[in-house]
Amino acid sequence: MRVMEARDVIIAPLITEKSMSKTMTQQYTFRVDPAATKTQIRHAVEEIFKVNVTKVNTVNVKGKTRSFARRRARPTVGRQSDWKKAIVTVKDGQKIELGGVNYFEQ
Repeated sequence: MRVMEARDVIIAPLITEKSMSKTMTQQYTFRVDPAATKTQIRHAVEEIFKVNVTKVNTVNVKGKTRSFARRRARPTVGRQSDWKKAIVTVKDGQKIELGGVNYFEQ
């Protein structure tokens, strides 16, 4: 296990329709470093966003296969990189502002 800074662990928040709907239940989704552990993710989110994390779930996402057409030649097949996402649950009553916008604020 290598030592990583908090900003190295969290790469970016995932802003999708599904992840935004989960913010209603205090669950936030982030793209994280593939080598990061759940403990490192927990400490990074607590340090960056100043919230209390109650649970961390991680998913290893396989990269998609892509074909790249070339002129007058056989298409080349490649793959996107594999990546890791973390679904972080924070304590009730706390929230994380993603990009300064809370899409489901009532």
